[in-house]
Amino acid sequence: MSQKTNQEWWPNQLSLDTLDQNARDVGPYDDDFDYAEAFQSLDLDAVKADLEELMTSSQDWWPADYGHYGPLFIRMAWHSAGTYRTADGRGGADGGRQRLAPLNSWPDNANLDKARRLLLPIKQKYGRALSWADLMILAGNVAIESMGFKTFGFGGGREDAFEPDDSAYWGPESEMDTQERFDEPGEIEPGLGASVMGLIYVNPEGPDGNPDPELSAKNIRQTFDRMAMNDKETAALIAGGHTFGKVHGADDPDEHLGAEPEAAPIEAQGLGWENDYGTGKGGDTITSGIEGPWTGSPTEWDMGYLDNLLEYEWAAKKGPGGAWQWTPTDESLQGSAPDAHDPDESVTPMMLTTDVALKRDPDYREIIEEFQENPMEFGMNFAKAWYKLTHRDMGPPSRLLGPEVPDEEMIWQDPIPEVDHGLIGDAETDELKTEILDTDLTRQQLVKTAWASASTYRDSDKRGGANGARVRLDPQRDWDVNEPEQLDAVLDTLEEIQTEFNASRTDDVRVSLADLIVLGGNAAVEQAAADAGYDVTVPFDPGRTDASQEQTDVGAFEALKPRVDGFRNYLGDGVDHQPEELLVDKADLLDLTATETTALVGGMRTLGATYENTDRGVLTDTPGTLTNDFFVNLLDMGTEWRPVAEGADVYEGIDRGTGEVEWEATRLDLIFGSHSRLRAIAEVYGSEGEDETFVQDFVDAWAKVMRLDRFDLE
Repeated sequence: MSQKTNQEWWPNQLSLDTLDQNARDVGPYDDDFDYAEAFQSLDLDAVKADLEELMTSSQDWWPADYGHYGPLFIRMAWHSAGTYRTADGRGGADGGRQRLAPLNSWPDNANLDKARRLLLPIKQKYGRALSWADLMILAGNVAIESMGFKTFGFGGGREDAFEPDDSAYWGPESEMDTQERFDEPGEIEPGLGASVMGLIYVNPEGPDGNPDPELSAKNIRQTFDRMAMNDKETAALIAGGHTFGKVHGADDPDEHLGAEPEAAPIEAQGLGWENDYGTGKGGDTITSGIEGPWTGSPTEWDMGYLDNLLEYEWAAKKGPGGAWQWTPTDESLQGSAPDAHDPDESVTPMMLTTDVALKRDPDYREIIEEFQENPMEFGMNFAKAWYKLTHRDMGPPSRLLGPEVPDEEMIWQDPIPEVDHGLIGDAETDELKTEILDTDLTRQQLVKTAWASASTYRDSDKRGGANGARVRLDPQRDWDVNEPEQLDAVLDTLEEIQTEFNASRTDDVRVSLADLIVLGGNAAVEQAAADAGYDVTVPFDPGRTDASQEQTDVGAFEALKPRVDGFRNYLGDGVDHQPEELLVDKADLLDLTATETTALVGGMRTLGATYENTDRGVLTDTPGTLTNDFFVNLLDMGTEWRPVAEGADVYEGIDRGTGEVEWEATRLDLIFGSHSRLRAIAEVYGSEGEDETFVQDFVDAWAKVMRLDRFDLE
């Protein structure tokens, strides 16, 4: 008998599950395990040799098309990485979550369970030194190379997850292969990448199964853009990927395929999509329901895909699997491709609606015609786009491991200059903190500037953070949440201090603005704690450098702009979620636990570090002093909270005795008194004798956020 969870009893309850994931490690390895160290011990050439051998070692239980598993492994790697979306940085290959629900059972991942089983002996051979996440991408690279193409490079360092990512919102649909995510025709719900639940990108038959190339092109452009690809990269990926292999639709999947892995019977041991058509494998394989190869040489890198697409006309028809696909109208292509499993047979190439879309859309067509005329350009664009696809969620190149990491640094990797000077020590740190505190800058200004700089970090794709001081550059400098006018004043003052300090040195010691911004926030926190009677030192590690505007992809950084920042009590316009849900989402991206989130919000409020210095949530008579007043006053039963208007997110705290309004707060404040788990933490911080506990927890959480992007310290 199953028992309802709290979430099932109260479906509108704010879930903290995603923050709980940040508080624990559910994997089988001990705390001392260092994956980077283990990976560096690998003989990568030996791993690749094993993969190369596997490519052409066809197994009877799942025979290889054309005797080569390369196309299958390319699809596996693509679908592992292709879930990435720029909106929140979630998805992607890191974590190897294609092994876990729901991704392992998405319709678009049908039969990729077999690809991973084929790789299992190699995973077992190399064990913990080679994560599934790295292995799936490496297998894709080796597959491409084994069929005659030179990849741009490979960087290891992806660690395996052992539970699904509960923070990833994949869409509003309650069933797979459906689409309720369009605000209007062709406009996918903000934040989502794919156009259909359970697909990586778009429906290959066309929007909603309609074989309309023009509409398909619109969906392609939108969904690939949301996954960080421009038109040229998109065209290169589609054309390059479809140069290899075939699609599988020997018959109708609805009639012959069994349940996906998560719904399959226990004896299937994690395999799904059992096929009762013919042998259920080889030439009888059913995956998408579309059938056929794109070219006459499906296991070789050549220009066959572009030549076929551009030089022949194609007509839509239903294939043997009952799905829309395109067949050549020219008889010369009939029977021009080999059968995948019978060497005595031949078949006719096909195209998908999404392929014909590249030919019908004027901008895409211009690109693929250019590729056809310049094969070297096509190859280079595919190589770089494939590298971006498979490494986009890995963060800066300093995190990439192994001998095949390219020397070239890409703009999408958010490059930061290397340290080329001596670093400040304790004496210089103390001197600079004193100088900062002697200016006219307030504690609130210093704290908010440091937070604005550091809190852009996203643990999902390791982007953002204080390193680089991009808060002084477009687009971050003009974000409304950062209060541009106040931010300019702070940055101008800090830049003066930086200039004077660096000019005064007779040695090579210098301070970056990135370090100075963090140092200013730390100094303000220390001073605020001292006023509350606590002598604390916020940990500080110099070594940040300052990125240039040329090193900053303005469009890509817009995705980091917060719609809501609960830590600064900022509520942006046009927010369609409860603010507290977005507070939890941001806390998750900052890799915070529920306790760290609670401490940070309470501390930011008593510091008065709120958007536009609003009094909302500043539940203290001594703003700027690091006390536990936020919790004491929030939990005070002498206060009754009432909304200022029906449906509003702002509330008044009314003294039960006098009837006077004592405080004003938002949902982002009251959630710490209404949510049972958050209240349990708040009650600790609001108790007698626990104020010092709160101060230390705030300092620890603050220092953690300031260091999140310091991968050089790991």
